[in-house]
Formats: sequence, C-alpha cells, structure tokens
Amino acid sequence: MKILVTGAEGFVGKNLAAALDNLKSNKDRTRPQLKIDEIYLYDINSSEEILEEACKNADFVFNLAGVNRPENPEDFMAGNFGFASKLLDTLKKYNNTCPVMLSSSIQATLVGRYANGEYGKSKKAGEDLFFDYAKSTGAKVLVYRLPNLFGKWCRPNYNSVIATFCNNIANDLPITVNDSAVELELLYIDDLVCELLNALEGKETRCEYDGVNAISVENGNFCTSFNTHKVTLGRIVELLESFKNQPATLVLPEIPFNSFEKKLYSTYLSYLPKEKVIFDLKMNEDDRGSFTELLKTENCGQFSINISKPGIVKGQHWHHTKWEFFIVVAGKGLIQQRKIGSDEVLNFHVSGDKIQAVHMLPGYTHNIINLSETENLVTVMWANEIFNPNKPDTFFEVVE
Repeated sequence: MKILVTGAEGFVGKNLAAALDNLKSNKDRTRPQLKIDEIYLYDINSSEEILEEACKNADFVFNLAGVNRPENPEDFMAGNFGFASKLLDTLKKYNNTCPVMLSSSIQATLVGRYANGEYGKSKKAGEDLFFDYAKSTGAKVLVYRLPNLFGKWCRPNYNSVIATFCNNIANDLPITVNDSAVELELLYIDDLVCELLNALEGKETRCEYDGVNAISVENGNFCTSFNTHKVTLGRIVELLESFKNQPATLVLPEIPFNSFEKKLYSTYLSYLPKEKVIFDLKMNEDDRGSFTELLKTENCGQFSINISKPGIVKGQHWHHTKWEFFIVVAGKGLIQQRKIGSDEVLNFHVSGDKIQAVHMLPGYTHNIINLSETENLVTVMWANEIFNPNKPDTFFEVVE
C-alpha cells in the first residue's frame, strides 16, 4: 500500500506520519493487516513532482493540508478550497480513484457562533468539493469534521489553547483566561490517529450532524471520532498547575484509562524545558542509610526508595491498616515479620539477583536487615496510603 499525506509538516501530519512509519518499518505490529510500502509526505514547500508521483501511485490519500490563521481572510479559501481542488484534479489526471480523507472542521457546520466565519466557509467549500468528486468519480471520500485538537508537537501560541497553556505553564510564562467556565470539546491526537488508521483499514466511524453534534449513522456522509472530551478552561488550568507542582508535592493526580487527565498530562510533559525534565528528590539520610519518597498518588498510595547500609536493621514497627510491598532490587537481605501477640517469626531471604515482592502484613511487626558487610541494600517500597504524620498508623515493636 502506498499512502499520500498532505500537510505532512503540520500537527496532525507529523503525528500521522510517525504512526505510518512505525507500521511500515514493523516497529508497530498492532495492525498486521496493514502493509505499507511507501509514504509520500507533501507540504507547502514540497516539490510538485512529489505530488504528481503520489497522486499517480497512491492507494490512499490523507489530505491534512489547510490554512487556519492566514494574514488575509481571503487566503482561507485559497488554502482550504484551492489546494483541495488541485489535489483532486491531480488524482483525476491519473484516473486514480483511491479513497481520499479530508481534514475539515466542526466550524464547517456554519451554525451558531460558526455561522459567518470565513474559515468555516472555506472548509465547507472543501467538503462540497469532495462530495462532488465522489459523485463524479465513484471514489470513496472520508470527510472528518474535527473539533479542537491537542497533543504532543502542537505549535503553541498559534491556534490551540491546550498547546499554549501547556507550553506557557511548563516554561513559567503567563496565561490569560477570560472566562474559566467556557467549555471546549477536545480530541486527543492519538485518538484521531487511531481513527485515521481505522479508516485506512476500511473501518472508519460514520456519522451525520445535527448542528455541531455528530450522530452515529452507519452509512453517514461524514466521519468522526466520538472519543472526545468536554472540559472547561478552568479545569484545564487546574490540572496543568497540579502537573507543574508534581515534582514538589510528588503527588500524581488521578489519570484513569482513556481519561482527559491522562492525555493532558502526556501533552504537558512534551512541553517541558530540559532543566525541568530532571528534578531532585529529598533523601532523608542518617547513619543507617537513606529513605526517599518517590511518588505519591491520591488514591493508590505511594512509592519510596530505601537504602540500608551494611549490617543495618530497619523497620521494627507494625500497622493496624496500612500494608506495604518491599521489593529488594540490589543487595542481599532478610525480611522478618511476626504477628502481634505471637512468637512465630516469618523469615524471607531476598536478593537483587531474584526480584520478589514481599507483603508487609497488617498486624505484623516487621523489619528488613542488610545481610551484606560491604554492599548497600536497595529496596523499592510501596504503601497503600500516603503517609499522614497526624495519623501515622506506625507503632514500634522489635520482631525478635
């Protein structure tokens, strides 16, 4: 299969091209039915020869080229309608009726606040051109009316509020929010790329529109991804501030599967400057070694790193409700546990040579002993709750 991507240097184009290249090179093996032989990447500065060759040979076209912030309003039509016309004419020249995808916009609905927008009018003209092309040639067209997009590699201070906010907050620059209650419908770039790859497999999501709302229709004229998120500007800023503060608080906000929070966090991290990619952790050190809190979660406890010097015993305490995992990753040690009120000691020999996890049981006093005379014992520890100094649930008692 040979694929043409126009607008390849844009936000969507870069992400789609990277995904296609991973499939072509077999780095991505999740879609074995897709066999990609050639990827033609075309952008405004590309030679016309590339477009000619691609339109002659392509088995699928992703038309992502367009203009969204021109110097003159009339350039909307030239950029969004003009190039689409040129592309389709070139395909006709070579009698190539392969499927063609068009990146349009929800603004092409021309309803509500989009009613008189020049951008929306130019996108609507492009849509009509594609539908006419389908009727005259029999080619399959896939017209996607896209909402606001966000994700890595999006240009800040251009036409994406998410990109601007992520970039500015990550780089300690000011942001402006006129109305925190304004709600946006957002589509994450990876979800869009997934849908476009589905389309490449002939599994596009079809729909029709009721105003700006997409309605699932099996044989609808339009295509979409329903995996969008409606979020207020205030919530976006709140989340980004919590992400920014994470190195100081160590608290990772909840990021459930497929949640906006998870996708926004990934986006935010892609804008971090080099000096913020690495950050110090507080090592609580004494003669026995060190204890360092690594990561805290709102509902799933916290992770820490414990380093014990040779011959050192740590712990010697128990908990009513708190429980932990101890995972030795370097050195050799002995973990001991004894049920309160019992004399029986449970011994667990652990080593970085064989990674094992040991439950620290509620109601059992426990310790960890470095058996080496020369090497440190390094243990990853997870507790089911964040340590609360006002309710530590930790009581001293030696194991034996």
